[in-house]
Amino acid sequence: MSIKFPLYNLNDEEFEALVVLICERILGLGTIVFSVGKDAGKDAKFTGKANSFPSISAPWEGDFIIQAKHTTKPEASCSDSDFKTIIQKELPKIKELKEIRKLDHYLLFTNRKLAGRQDSKIEDIIAERVNINNQIIGLERIQLWLQEYPSIAITLGLNKLLMPIQFYEQDIQEIITTFAETAIPESDIKKLQDEFARISIEEKNKLNKLGKDYFNNVLKSSYADFDKIKIFLEDPQNDDFKKKYKNSISDLQEEIVLHKLDYGAFENILNHIYKLILDMSNEKLRNNRNLIRIFLHYMYVNCDIGIKE
Repeated sequence: MSIKFPLYNLNDEEFEALVVLICERILGLGTIVFSVGKDAGKDAKFTGKANSFPSISAPWEGDFIIQAKHTTKPEASCSDSDFKTIIQKELPKIKELKEIRKLDHYLLFTNRKLAGRQDSKIEDIIAERVNINNQIIGLERIQLWLQEYPSIAITLGLNKLLMPIQFYEQDIQEIITTFAETAIPESDIKKLQDEFARISIEEKNKLNKLGKDYFNNVLKSSYADFDKIKIFLEDPQNDDFKKKYKNSISDLQEEIVLHKLDYGAFENILNHIYKLILDMSNEKLRNNRNLIRIFLHYMYVNCDIGIKE
């Protein structure tokens, strides 16, 4: 059975990186990626004779413009009305690039499902409006290329998408962004001292196979904020957040107990959960993403997650 990567769990930048690596294989190493921002109808470009696209026997040659259109919807299709709107918005940009002679071939990559009839319809629209070679490359073809070029999946760490732990991350996202905006007076902060002493941290790390290097060089730096988190969660004004926190650790603990053998060292679990929580489109969360690890470390040291006995 071939592996199918859940590409909807990537963010836009990660999907663009995937597209560029594929293009380096099918077009050539001369594929150039553009910086994040207004793309003016392009995410990457290639000039020259393609290695193997659309085939080895008859490769296209000239100026290629490459676009990546990512969606987080697992069942999204190129037949959806919102994708048709995306195409309509891109047509003027494609036409402008053609008019200034910077475009011979146009490739649009998407992680949407693409039916055989639908791709020809979209391609015909682009060809009629702009008169260029073009192809819409959907989820099915991208998955095949990932099987053909497994090093791409390794380079991007796509195996993380296959890890089984899943949970409702929006509660923790809300807790973290609210905590980041909450001022806690230094006078209210008391050292927790032995409040985490239900089990020695050395014993807990051993039970959970959390590495010494990770503990000393990553996790221990989070201790300074643990008292602030406890004060925040124990504040009666934050009862709703405390309930969301309890629901989250309940969900996470069950997932961890059920799937811990799939991850090996516990830091791999923490790293995977971090990536599940991080949403780069959420500016508040993105700007305070260090707090994601701090909260996860608090959960671990507080024995809310992980093996305790």
